[in-house]
Amino acid sequence: MEMEAGRGEKGDNNNNNIIISEEMMMSSTTTSVDWRGKPSNPIKHGGMKAAVFVLGLQGFEIMGIAAVGNNLITYVLNEMHFSLSESANIVTNFIGTIFILALLGGYLSDSYLGSFWTILIFGFIELSGFILLSVQAHLPQLKPPKCNMLTDGDACVEAKGLKALIFFVALYLVALGSGCVKPNMISHGADQFNQEDTKQSKQLSRYFNAAYFAFSMGELIALTILVYVQTHSGMDVGFGVSAAAMALGLISLICGTLFYRNKPPQGSIFTPIAQVLVAALLNRKSVCPSDARMLHGTQTIKAPSNANTNPTILLHTNRFRFLDKACIKMQDGNTTKEISKWRLCTVTQVEQVKILISVLPIFACTIIFNTILAQLQTFSVQQGSAMDTKLTKNFHIPPASLQSIPYIMLIFIVPLYDTFFVPFARKFTGHDSGITPLQRIGVGLFFATFSMVSAALMENKRRISAVESNETLSIFWITPQFLIFGISEMFTAVGLIEFFYKQSLKGSMQSFLTAITYCSYSFGFYLSSLLVSLVNKITSNSSSHHGGWLSDNNLNKDRLDLFYWLLAILSFLNFLNYLFWAKWYSKNGSSSATENQEFNSKVVGDDGIV
Repeated sequence: MEMEAGRGEKGDNNNNNIIISEEMMMSSTTTSVDWRGKPSNPIKHGGMKAAVFVLGLQGFEIMGIAAVGNNLITYVLNEMHFSLSESANIVTNFIGTIFILALLGGYLSDSYLGSFWTILIFGFIELSGFILLSVQAHLPQLKPPKCNMLTDGDACVEAKGLKALIFFVALYLVALGSGCVKPNMISHGADQFNQEDTKQSKQLSRYFNAAYFAFSMGELIALTILVYVQTHSGMDVGFGVSAAAMALGLISLICGTLFYRNKPPQGSIFTPIAQVLVAALLNRKSVCPSDARMLHGTQTIKAPSNANTNPTILLHTNRFRFLDKACIKMQDGNTTKEISKWRLCTVTQVEQVKILISVLPIFACTIIFNTILAQLQTFSVQQGSAMDTKLTKNFHIPPASLQSIPYIMLIFIVPLYDTFFVPFARKFTGHDSGITPLQRIGVGLFFATFSMVSAALMENKRRISAVESNETLSIFWITPQFLIFGISEMFTAVGLIEFFYKQSLKGSMQSFLTAITYCSYSFGFYLSSLLVSLVNKITSNSSSHHGGWLSDNNLNKDRLDLFYWLLAILSFLNFLNYLFWAKWYSKNGSSSATENQEFNSKVVGDDGIV
């Protein structure tokens, strides 16, 4: 009735206060633009025909970076002559830095550059890092003198000075480029689908599975063909092939320019968050109303002054009620005075902050998972190096290629999962993805524990055979730990990305929220480095292991099996912790405004806010 009365006063008022209906749906189509900055056409732009070019970039980019990262420990140890534990930390710190820099890429994309330009700029930075690594690996004067670290470890000269500087500059150019590219590849591909459309929402779920398939194919090629090239033709050629793969990925991205629907940057994504926190602090003595409809932003809507502004609104929830104080309008007797956004925020702004806080426990529960991943890229590679790698009389399996085993399996399982399991589960759950992202993450975390159990059992068997029987086991004995973790990663990684991407319903923080998933990888790899150091320090006091479990360059003298058991215990405890927080999120994530859904309008602005 109030809305109808407003329409009957003046024509001008009709333009200021409108019901969210056709106008809202029409303006939602202008939230994406084509390559010229004009409103995108749903027929010409977006959809799987555009996303396929991004999938090409994803496959080639992971191909290049995986070939470097998965075999980097061999290069650092054998050619740069760092110790085993130091080499493992260099690799985990490098990979950890890639993933923490994803936050920078997500922030720049959502705030200033947009996902396409962020990918393009930092893609060329990553390419330059690959080229510099290849040049250093090719020129003997940029490396320490050749030396066998296994037999003459103490006599080998470690890379220092200019040689170390060039190595780390090249390495972290790759880290900077890859870190900023990764979250934007996912979000740019997902941006090609309109979540409000039922058909495209299902296609979005298929895209996430397709993205993981592209990832698996890139990993598989990197861990077989590219690692083989590195092993038999030299690391210089291997790094050069990684550079070529990255160049092909950038070409694939550019070829799809005419088909993309791009979300324009919204300005600093941190400013609205800061406004909510400041407003809640300034209004901390206020009492939240019992009726959520009394909060600012729950009655009418002001027509957006910018056609490109996305008016999508988040419903009020009961979690973190202290933040609702940012929506309380203080009565000072002057109704004409403009109120600063640092003193009064909308419900949608507050709910965005609540989302960020709510997902943090889910994020934290995946850190241990990625600590396990770090072991498969470091110690498990060295574990394979201490085993019989012979496949035939003339062919030996490069230890780093062990990581290709789960991806061989996954290139068959992922399409079957998407084609058969998702439609089957959808009939029972009604969910576009078959099962919810939280359920998918939980399944993955559960399987991760058994990966470390398998690794511990196999390492104990390998060590006993080598020390007591002087027998070298076949490298295939450690394949179960890779297979189990591959299944675990398929569930956890895709579920996590889908979960975080779909949190930002307002559409302004997709890249940044996707980047948070990569931070989990970063913290996991940093935690791995910390655990290695702590375990060595604590166990070095033991009389039987005076040097620590992981202090020797010889795995036959180390106790890697005990370290794996420690990770298995931590993983299981982490799974139980996740169950608690997933239940908490599901319980508190429901809207308290169920009864408000009968109202067809909410506020995104007010005449008194500047």
